[in-house]
Amino acid sequence: MKSYNSIDSSNMFKAIYDFPDHLREAKVIGESIVLNNKYSKINNIVVAGMGGSAIGGDITRLILQNELKIPMYICRNYKLPNWVDNTTLVICSSYSGNTEESLSAFEDAQNKKAQIIAISTGGILSKQINELKLDLIIIPSGLQPRAALALSFVPMLYLFKSLKLIKSNSINDLIKAIDKIELKREIYNKETNENPAYLLSKNIYKTLPIIYGENESSAILAVRWKGQLSENAKMLAYHNELPEMNHNEIVGWENNHDLINKISIIWLKDESDHPRITIRQNSTKKIINNLAARHEIVTVEGSTKVERYLNMIHLGDWVSFWCAILHKTDPTPVDKIDNLKEILSKKS
Repeated sequence: MKSYNSIDSSNMFKAIYDFPDHLREAKVIGESIVLNNKYSKINNIVVAGMGGSAIGGDITRLILQNELKIPMYICRNYKLPNWVDNTTLVICSSYSGNTEESLSAFEDAQNKKAQIIAISTGGILSKQINELKLDLIIIPSGLQPRAALALSFVPMLYLFKSLKLIKSNSINDLIKAIDKIELKREIYNKETNENPAYLLSKNIYKTLPIIYGENESSAILAVRWKGQLSENAKMLAYHNELPEMNHNEIVGWENNHDLINKISIIWLKDESDHPRITIRQNSTKKIINNLAARHEIVTVEGSTKVERYLNMIHLGDWVSFWCAILHKTDPTPVDKIDNLKEILSKKS
């Protein structure tokens, strides 16, 4: 019996370990998509979702940044942007199908005459989609939404291909990457200092991490890292992006030393970073220097950007798991979220 089994009572370990399997399962779902409705000219895309469902939209946009030729926007709110109209494809993504913000956005999409497709396991959203005879992509239930990331974003890639919004380049890169991620999980799942995920967790779990990445690139992955540290490890964590933080936040590293010396900085770096971003990262690190508790530079291997992005996601998920274990905290329950939902349900 592993030492963490008594802590991880709902087996988040398996949910994270199964990420490559979820990618394969999502690939099969994507290949099986059959759309019953016709879609006219699509000028822009909105993914309406929250939490783990919204991050699926973020990752889709990241992977397709050099392939998708129309704007894609992730809406984390009750209402859609005012520019949404009948040339907008709105993807209502809600793992449970009961997320109140997503249901509200779905209603708004109807009012704005948008073209609508849903991704869900069931719930109210699926029921309403079926009643209106709109297209629904059904994904497997039984996971925490944050652990169903692959099931949220991979079908979107195939959906865009079926709508002729992209070709097969990114999908092909994703398929080739799955075996590589499978190898990485055999490293990241070990409770040993030879595992970079475990070692990083030991270095940061008693700090408040800030994850810095490049705008429209690794900063999107930083959002995932922040969310996983908050939900799995029950740790406050924050993120920001370069170059923007160099125009304001860098100045904040001056006062309140008793607070900032408990902050660790995680620098997410990729070989595709703009050369000026690399200079900015190195220079910012030098300026902040010993003000932070630690500086952790995180890079990963991969022959394509898609492989590296998936690797960085998987690494971050394991870091959040090991931080939870080091805190002796069950990574699965999200009691404060559940409590808030209960309060809100009584105020509707």
